[in-house]
Amino acid sequence: MADPSRGKEEAAGPYVVRTYRDAVYRAGLESFTVQWKETDLFVRAGSDLSTQALDAVRRCREAIETYIAGNPAFRTSLDPLALDPKAPPVVRRMLEAARRAGVGPMAGVAGAVAEYVGRALGGYSREVIVENGGDIYMRTERPVTVSIFAGPSPLSMKVGIRIPPEATPCGVCTSSGTVGPSLSFGRTDAVTVRAASTVLADAVATALGNRIREPRDMEPVLEGAGDIEGVQGVVVILGDRIGLWGDLDMVRSTP
Repeated sequence: MADPSRGKEEAAGPYVVRTYRDAVYRAGLESFTVQWKETDLFVRAGSDLSTQALDAVRRCREAIETYIAGNPAFRTSLDPLALDPKAPPVVRRMLEAARRAGVGPMAGVAGAVAEYVGRALGGYSREVIVENGGDIYMRTERPVTVSIFAGPSPLSMKVGIRIPPEATPCGVCTSSGTVGPSLSFGRTDAVTVRAASTVLADAVATALGNRIREPRDMEPVLEGAGDIEGVQGVVVILGDRIGLWGDLDMVRSTP
């Protein structure tokens, strides 16, 4: 499996410094990183659970890599594939999210890894935040604000989404056509999606980002987001323009 959870992790050019790792702040939690092969996670939890997180990463990657070995199209397809009831649970979630979003299953891989690890750590900590290249799984007991990193946009790290604890667990994922090496057919600086499933949020962020190349594309794409089951809110940033859809509490944030 090549770069299965690299997702939006490796920003290119002047954006290689991962300032977005300060984009989710929650006081009182322990912070640590976990790295395995291409996977690089930033985690906040009630204590240092790096050993447990690393074990979860290995199990998640093994499930995906083993499935790809027998089903190579899973890694390369840009279109949804048939659901497979015999696939491992994490793979089934990726296939289902891809079907809803209308993209290939690997579009949700970074979110899938974040969610897998977050769920695994939930047995050790009441609160968990897992960030994987800008894709975030969270389960919290107090409000959290997620600032949006939008590369060259003047709005980058200036606006954020406030997530109430009752809305968690949930996923907040961002795709960009101007930042990072991830494949995108659009030109947005950021498409951020909130959904109950981090896998779905990741896949939908990719799908919506693919459809926006200029400002006039924003409104119809945002309206269409409401047709995707499970999506709770969407933010689109393109230059100095911002578009919103759904149940979102937008706030000003400070980089």
